[in-house]
Amino acid sequence: MSDEPAGEGGLNAPFRHPIDWRSDAYYDLGLVEAEMDRVFDICHTCRRCFNLCDSFPILFDLVDESPTGEVDGVAKADYAKVADACTLCDMCFMSKCPYVPPHPFDIDFPHLILRHRAANRREDGGDFMRDQLAETDRNGKLVAPVAGVVNWATAKRNRPVRKVMEAVAGIAAEADLPRYHAKTAESLYRTPPAANPNGVAYGKAKAAVYATCFVDYNTPSTAVAAMAVLAHLGVEAAIDYPGCCGMPKFEGGDLKAVAHQAETVAAHFAPVIAEGREVVALTASCALMLKFEWPLLLPENEAVKRLALVTRDIGEYVVALTKAHGAPANIQPIPGGITLHHACHARAQAMGVKSAEMLKLIPETKVDVIERCSGHGGTFGVMRATRPHALKVGRPTARQVREEGNETLCSDCPLACEHLGQLVTAELADGATLRQAHPIEIFAQALGLT
Repeated sequence: MSDEPAGEGGLNAPFRHPIDWRSDAYYDLGLVEAEMDRVFDICHTCRRCFNLCDSFPILFDLVDESPTGEVDGVAKADYAKVADACTLCDMCFMSKCPYVPPHPFDIDFPHLILRHRAANRREDGGDFMRDQLAETDRNGKLVAPVAGVVNWATAKRNRPVRKVMEAVAGIAAEADLPRYHAKTAESLYRTPPAANPNGVAYGKAKAAVYATCFVDYNTPSTAVAAMAVLAHLGVEAAIDYPGCCGMPKFEGGDLKAVAHQAETVAAHFAPVIAEGREVVALTASCALMLKFEWPLLLPENEAVKRLALVTRDIGEYVVALTKAHGAPANIQPIPGGITLHHACHARAQAMGVKSAEMLKLIPETKVDVIERCSGHGGTFGVMRATRPHALKVGRPTARQVREEGNETLCSDCPLACEHLGQLVTAELADGATLRQAHPIEIFAQALGLT
């Protein structure tokens, strides 16, 4: 670490403060709004983040249209408009803001928005419908036995049902919703596949594959691909899903519930880690939670800290294996080219574009990377209240996807991939369709495993 004074343009490594969610002062709306005054004033005078998401244009318009032309002219009630447009993507903190700690301005815009949501949640009890959607494990277990009926009912083409859902639950009728499956990833792999004795990492690597709620209930094909690739590489791997990472509740400010989930899941993984296994997450948001957000919620918890140290994103893990032990033979080209959307929560892990590195192991295959927000995150792209923001932010990214001209679109975030695919197909002209998949599914195809 540099010894130079902390300041704009300095070489000191940025860091985040632990989240003080157990303190009553953390939820004091007066204190929260005072901190928003301070941060918003700095943002207003800087404006480097104007093109990241809708929060900043909304803030700057509120300031510019206020009687004073400064933050003190903005009504406190309007701060919610800024907060509601934030997806907690972390890109302002990670890539744009010159004033993050250790700079004395000490700006962490996403965690300030998180605090605002937590304070409002304590004040008004939270949003009932969003809270129900955030119960991902409960919902997945209830729906699995009747997955076919639920998928029929919630399909976008089922306009009567979707209009009722929009009116009652606030879920936009025109948004594609994730499909459920009767067989979860866990149920498919009660017996793990045998590691390939000819694999490059045979006898050298063991992994617990953290399926994540979305893969377990909604896209088990991602787990199928991941397990096939790891087995092919010779990794002794087993699916292990003790519960959701809590990201949906985190986004809603329910920090006590997230901390409880972190304690529970970290305790479950402790003996697994003791066996020498790394924990491999199949979605970027979940890897981010385990690596970074959980240790900020529970900085004193040793199990959480150990879990953070051994958690890897699936693309990160595969690249590390191939660098350490060599790439597998007989990787076949993928026709038509691939566009990889580098999801914000993959970028926020500060690990590089690992999925692109993995896909570039595929010979004679065009791989284009887009590092731009999809506009989607959690329920952001499907709720009627926030979908306009998601569409506004996502359209330029979708145009870039279209301009690349590739036949396959993939992303470390399955919701981002689906959102962009819908925009390309339905909103940017001639009804063209793209194959949509997780990067590990594309790599499995190239290895002839799926």
